[in-house]
Amino acid sequence: MTTLDQPASGAEVTGSALPARLTALLDELDAFVAAEIDPLEQQEDNVRFFDHRREFARTDVEAGGVPRAEWEELLAEVRRRADAAGWLRYSLPAELGGRGGSNVDMAVIREHLAHRGLGLHNDLQNEHSVVGNLVVPHLLHLFGTPEQREEFVEALVTGQRRMSFALTEPDHGSDATWMETRAERDGGDWVLTGRKRWITGVHTGTHLLVFARTSGRPGEARGISALLVPIDAPGLSVPHFWWTLNMPTDHGEVVLDGVRVPGSAVLGAEGEGLAVAQTFVHENRIRQAASGVGAAQFCIDRSVEYARQRSTFGRPLAERQAIQWPLVELHTEAELVRTLIRATAADLDELTARGAPAVTIGHRVSMCNYRGNRLVCDAADRAMQVHGGMGYSRHLPFEHIYRHHRRYRITEGSEEIQMRRVAGQLFGFLR
Repeated sequence: MTTLDQPASGAEVTGSALPARLTALLDELDAFVAAEIDPLEQQEDNVRFFDHRREFARTDVEAGGVPRAEWEELLAEVRRRADAAGWLRYSLPAELGGRGGSNVDMAVIREHLAHRGLGLHNDLQNEHSVVGNLVVPHLLHLFGTPEQREEFVEALVTGQRRMSFALTEPDHGSDATWMETRAERDGGDWVLTGRKRWITGVHTGTHLLVFARTSGRPGEARGISALLVPIDAPGLSVPHFWWTLNMPTDHGEVVLDGVRVPGSAVLGAEGEGLAVAQTFVHENRIRQAASGVGAAQFCIDRSVEYARQRSTFGRPLAERQAIQWPLVELHTEAELVRTLIRATAADLDELTARGAPAVTIGHRVSMCNYRGNRLVCDAADRAMQVHGGMGYSRHLPFEHIYRHHRRYRITEGSEEIQMRRVAGQLFGFLR
């Protein structure tokens, strides 16, 4: 690896200070965005996807509220450019064409990109970023059979295949071990029956990764399997998409009515599907928290800048404690959460290097996640207040940032689930 590709260590990253290697990496990333992505954003009125028209430009209302094809084609072009430049796969191992980016690297990069504000480089739609969070390809790489890896891994990275994660159900979200979707053996096949909800990307997906109980009793972690299911399989339907606070939506309701797949469709060990689901929980939650800090800092910085420029009653807003103190609180919180994220990411990398279970610091990952998600919502709300009527308008980005990040206080494990995890460690309930 080159010097820029060397993963960061915990000793390198403390608080806001970054080592020269990571600073150079971010400079390299910014240069790519400036040369390849920013000009694309300005072409052919592509700015309509980011200015006050953004929600309407992106949403195909007549098709059920899903993303417009031209919007997703633009995002796909960004990913192609990022892949050609060696950025899209940054987090993946070298054997998949990646650069083996560490958890520290990804936390720093994700915060940096979010801190740049809205744009094609790191849009809020479905975690789109020039530095990809390629969870599903990595899952197939780790748990797939040689045949599954051959069919899916590269195709998922390039977009030739698109796989949605089908875990949540109408009556079961955080309590996944109580899921009611079942897969039963029939000769050499599995037959799936059940219903899934909030299935992201199913409108253009080619496959689902469906989690279903294959043995055991409700409430047991064992006995749930992960199965690869083609979208066009007989008996699978998507009756509608759920409209959300942030539009467009691609969160479909999925019905499985006697869907048949071969025995080879199981990903990982039979009955151990939750191990597949949880493999990237820690990394995902750290990265989301880092994005939250970056977006929060963007809102804080823009509010400070505005307060210095805007005068009311003959004085700059920046001189008023009613404006100063809430932003001071947010700025301090951002520094605290940033430090915790980077330290926790470094410890995750150290555990991974030793082959030790990440579960030992799961409570700290939960701290990062729920505080990072809450921070960005508070910062966006405060930015709207500081900017007054314009802050509430869609001509500034703060309402969009709020609407997007608000969902992460529910998804990826709600903040109550994260706090429950911390309480389990604090009070000794975890075993």
